[in-house]
Amino acid sequence: MPIILASTSPRRGELLALLGIPFNVKNPSFDERLEANRPAPQQVMAFAQGKAQSVARQESEAVVLGSDTVIELDNDVIGKPVDLTNARGMLRRLAGRGHRVHTAVAVVCSARAIDTVALSTTVVRMKPFDELAHERYLAIGESLGKAGAYSIQGAGGDLIDSIDGDFPTVVGLPLRLVSQLLLQVGVSVPVDLDELYAMKPYTNWARFSV
Repeated sequence: MPIILASTSPRRGELLALLGIPFNVKNPSFDERLEANRPAPQQVMAFAQGKAQSVARQESEAVVLGSDTVIELDNDVIGKPVDLTNARGMLRRLAGRGHRVHTAVAVVCSARAIDTVALSTTVVRMKPFDELAHERYLAIGESLGKAGAYSIQGAGGDLIDSIDGDFPTVVGLPLRLVSQLLLQVGVSVPVDLDELYAMKPYTNWARFSV
């Protein structure tokens, strides 16, 4: 039973590889458009399903994983910045506060009429606003392409005070949730999840262990 990760994110591929299952990667043909007044959990689950469904239509026999991540602050959905000015504003808004990171995972298989989605949420608390730290971070360009304009597994980790929840959720693929969903559709995961989470074999994971 082939497994396909419907993603353009190398980080999701790196995380999925930690589960020890063989998979291929295919770019989804899905246009992510934030809808005004739609709650963040509903928005991100729709994105994850849309990605998985777009690939499943082309690969009907495969079990397709789709995932998406958004940030919620003050009931607003915060996606990826369009440019550095937008990223600067996002980081300033998040500074000194806690926000929710929602990552949804969808599992779709057209041939088996499987179409399910689930959500994992982690609270991230940012350090107080520091203009010099923010400008140094913006200068390296890591903010672009990241929800909320930061990367917890990269230099953006320096802007974070703590997290409450699952670290891989913030990176973009909650591995416990992925494992549960795969087992539900008959895909065995050879890795011991408790041991994996104890080892924390990903950049900055141990730094934010809870």
